Parts: sequence; C-alpha cells; structure tokens
Amino acid sequence: MALAGEGGLKPLRLGERSLLPIVQGGMGVGVSAHRLAGSVAALGAMGTISSVDLRRHHPDLMARTRDLAPGEAATQRAKEDINAANLEALAREIEAARRHAGGRGLLAINVMRAVGEYAPSVTRALECGIDAVVVGAGLPLDLPELAQDHPRALLVPILSDARGVQLLVRKWERRKRLPDAIVIEHPRFAGGHLGAAKIADLADPRFDFENVVPQSLAFLRAAGIEKEIPLIAAGGIRCFEDIARVQSLGAAAAQLGTPFAVTHECDAHPEFKRVLAQARDEDLVEFTSVAGLPARAVATRWLKGYLKAETKLQSVAHVKPRCTLAFDCLAQCGLRDGLAAWGQFCIDTQLAAALRGDVKKGLFFRGVGQLPFGDQIRSVRELLARLLTQAEPTPSLGVTAG
Repeated sequence: MALAGEGGLKPLRLGERSLLPIVQGGMGVGVSAHRLAGSVAALGAMGTISSVDLRRHHPDLMARTRDLAPGEAATQRAKEDINAANLEALAREIEAARRHAGGRGLLAINVMRAVGEYAPSVTRALECGIDAVVVGAGLPLDLPELAQDHPRALLVPILSDARGVQLLVRKWERRKRLPDAIVIEHPRFAGGHLGAAKIADLADPRFDFENVVPQSLAFLRAAGIEKEIPLIAAGGIRCFEDIARVQSLGAAAAQLGTPFAVTHECDAHPEFKRVLAQARDEDLVEFTSVAGLPARAVATRWLKGYLKAETKLQSVAHVKPRCTLAFDCLAQCGLRDGLAAWGQFCIDTQLAAALRGDVKKGLFFRGVGQLPFGDQIRSVRELLARLLTQAEPTPSLGVTAG
C-alpha cells in the first residue's frame, strides 16, 4: 500500500476495505485456484478463484469421477457425480484460499454465466462465505436473486461497453440491488473468452477505455450512484503507467490475468507458465469458442491444427447424444449442440490439458501485451511491487557535441 501511495495510485475501496488497486482475474480450468488467489489476497489485493472444473486439483475427486459407463442412466449419474465433485472442490479451494490469505485482502470467485452449473456454483460459493462473486461471459441479470440471502457478499459483473453497464444497472435496480463494482474488460486486449458478439467487433472503439469508462461514469453520475460503483479496467494492463492511465480516466483499479498466470504461485503446471511467458503478440490468435464467444489464445500445435480443420468440422456439426465428458460444462456448447458457427471441440478437455502442461494438446488462453518480467516466472509479491512502481526514466542517449 505504501508503494501505491508513493506512486500516486489511489487504493480500491470495496466492501468497506481499502485494497491495492489491482485485481487478479479469474482463470480456468484450475489456473487460478486457492494458491494464487490466496497469495494475492494475502498481500492486500483481490484474489480470484475460477469456479470451472476445480475437481482437477483433487486426485480423490478425479478418481471418484473417472469412469464413464455407457447408457443414458449412467451418463446422468456421471453428470451428477462430476457436478457434486466440482462443488466439493469449490468449497475446499475457498477454505484453502482463506487460510492462505490470513484475513487480508479480499477473496472472490469467478463464475462464467455461460457454464451449466452457474447458479449452483454461485450458491455454493456464497454458502462458503466468499467475499465477492464475479460473473462474466454473459449478462448475470439473475445474480441479485441468487445472492439475496447474502447481502454482505459483493457482486461484480464483467461488461465491455457503456450500453451493457446501463442495461445491467437498470435491471438490477428493479431488483433492489446495485453492483458493488463493475469490471470493464476490453476485448481487443483480454485473454480467454471476450466480451464482444463476434471477432470482427473486437476493435470497435466503443470498447476503448477512453470511451467506455467516462461514458459509464457519466451514466452512474446522472443516476446519483457514481460513488457506489467503482469501475475496474481489464485487458492489456501490464505496468504502473497503465494503472495510472485508467485511474486518470476515472477507473478505481485494474484487473490483470496473464501476468498473474506466470507467477510461481499460479496453480497451473510450469509448462503452462512457460508457454504464456514466451508467447508474443504475433503468436496469439482469435477464434470462436464452443461457448459461441470470441476467444484469444496462443497458437499452439493443437490450436493451429484445430483452426485448419475448423471449416470442415463445422460443415458436419450435429447434435451429439451426450457431452464428451458427460457433465455439460456449458449451458450451450457448439460441439454438443451441433451449433455450426461455434467452436467444435471439447473446451474442458483442452483447457485441462493446458493446466497440466500438455503443450501438444492444450488450449492456452493469453491476453495481449508484453509481460512485466518478459519471459521470466516471478512471484506474486514481485509482480505487485513492479505494478505499483513507476518505471525509471530512460536516460538520454544523445551525443554531446565538442
């Protein structure tokens, strides 16, 4: 906090707490679990666990859900067992993160609106006493109802433009609830699933922080609630100067994903971190996910092969009798539901491969921009210190005459 003050950055005030103006974004499958989120919170920032398929961090739960027998009844049992195992893993991860944080900072759970177990995941996290629920990949218009028995829990939607902010706030006002903060994620720079309708929209100027932050603040100011809803800018934030810039526009804090994914404390395999750290912007590719959303990832061997075959796979898309892994991770899935314009692969399988460091088969989501330490893997403490410290001015290289 002293570093933030020295550099002129303002703290993030959220839930009656004063935090570092840095939020660690949620990253699944299993990339941001208890170790990363707890480490970030322990240093006075907001750490985030991703809710997606957390059983993969627990060998006993994986063993319990390994077999998939034939037949409709067996598939239904497998689905129920996997969902139950993931909810148990969620509770374990929240408790472990809380112990790691030691009462400092703030702990959040990130739940994609597009996942099949969205509502049960939100409910279980709230029952476990999570500080905040962050929801992206869709408009969480029903989140106030899901959290109505937990009035002290912070509710934080992820949106990308001022129109989305206005729509959600007005809908929530009718439910007698306001967001406790709003993450404004720029789809041109973020990693993973992106908040635009299609790939062609990613560069739309309406998503630029210089537009969406002032426009959103103007709406909140006109509604008399500007001071109640801090905005958190996300996407392409890489240094102190980026944080200072978004604060100068009116944002209260910045959210980062990829820089935290390449820390020692990140819950993923070292090979996962190496792939992200060594990737450059020219190594990234945008494509349509099985969730029907644009996505950004490293163009690895598997992804290049998939994209080469994508048109052919989409031409033969058809409804499948069951989900590849039985548990229907997404509410709507291009592969399972035969949606020809959407992705045609099992996203849980590919993300799980990345989590365990399988470079040949993994899908490695990554955001745009050079990382704070280049291709080095450093600690969360070092990352936060770098983000809170103004860069030294570059000395002049001019030649003195005479």
